[in-house]
Amino acid sequence: MKIAIIGAGAIGGYVGVKLALAGEDVTFIVRGANLEAIRANGVRLLPGDGGEPLVARVKATDDYTSAGPQDMVILAMKAHQVEAVAPHVPRLFDRDTVVVTMQNGIPYWYFHRHGGDLAGSPVRSVDPDGIIGRNVPAERVLGCVVYPASELVAPGVIRHIEGNRFPVGELDGSTSDRVQRTAECFTRAGFKAPVLEDIRAEIWLKLWGNLTFNPISALTRSTLVDICQYAPTRALAASMMSEAQAVAEKLGIRFRVGLDQRIAGAEKVGKHKTSMLQDVESGRPPEIAALVSSVLELGRLTGTPTPHIEAVHALVNLLARECTACACTREQSTANAAVMRPAAAAQHPRAALHA
Repeated sequence: MKIAIIGAGAIGGYVGVKLALAGEDVTFIVRGANLEAIRANGVRLLPGDGGEPLVARVKATDDYTSAGPQDMVILAMKAHQVEAVAPHVPRLFDRDTVVVTMQNGIPYWYFHRHGGDLAGSPVRSVDPDGIIGRNVPAERVLGCVVYPASELVAPGVIRHIEGNRFPVGELDGSTSDRVQRTAECFTRAGFKAPVLEDIRAEIWLKLWGNLTFNPISALTRSTLVDICQYAPTRALAASMMSEAQAVAEKLGIRFRVGLDQRIAGAEKVGKHKTSMLQDVESGRPPEIAALVSSVLELGRLTGTPTPHIEAVHALVNLLARECTACACTREQSTANAAVMRPAAAAQHPRAALHA
């Protein structure tokens, strides 16, 4: 199978290595340091059990046209990064190319073939100008929920932490040939990829925790177990989850686990920093729109009050603004230092020895 993976980060790199080693024809669409590293050394996967590293020699390019038509395209970046690449994705399409979306949160295609009064409605918080929907038609999409945890430790080097489950599903719940082929492809690579009749319910189950623990952890610099074991933040998480559940149920979703069970599951993960906290600490833009803003949007569409989610949303958006300002300041300071260093060295010749 010809498979293009857009993004070679923690999840894209993990998936790509496993698919390539299973015999699939994998091309990474990447740029910068990742592109250089993959071209030189392939993609290196460090197993979570401490076993021997796995290395896949794969094609890598930043030119969508040269990659050519694919059987499958995997969108493996975060939701807020999809809009920038969407106009280029059609260059990878053949007549029957399928697109597997691996973003957390409410996807842009959520109401496609949804049924009911909201069928066909856009999700503006995720795709405000409709750029993604126009370039990556929902008719091509298979939904996918990402459960594994991994991290990009260096360009072209991924460490797998745990998990191998990637449930997939057609947006209308059908068991099509293409979803079966996709599940079989993932299974050959060593993943668990059950075909689900209701992929949206699985999306909500993961989002239930993401929309609460991610922003709370970013705001408090706390791990999952810290949040769950401190009574006030545990209560806040429960209130946010109750509001989200009310929104989901108005959209026909039924959760297969209870709220207390979901919180207990997060607590068992232990001293884990959420992805949003990691982003804030690294100076990267946190993933707010798909995880939190989208739930508020669906709350408004269904007439469901979400006061706790709204309050946390306001705070984490302010945090994101502050982080962006700090990142710009750091970049300017670095640039200023680079400009000043030659002058300083000229004034102090001995300093040049240590520059």
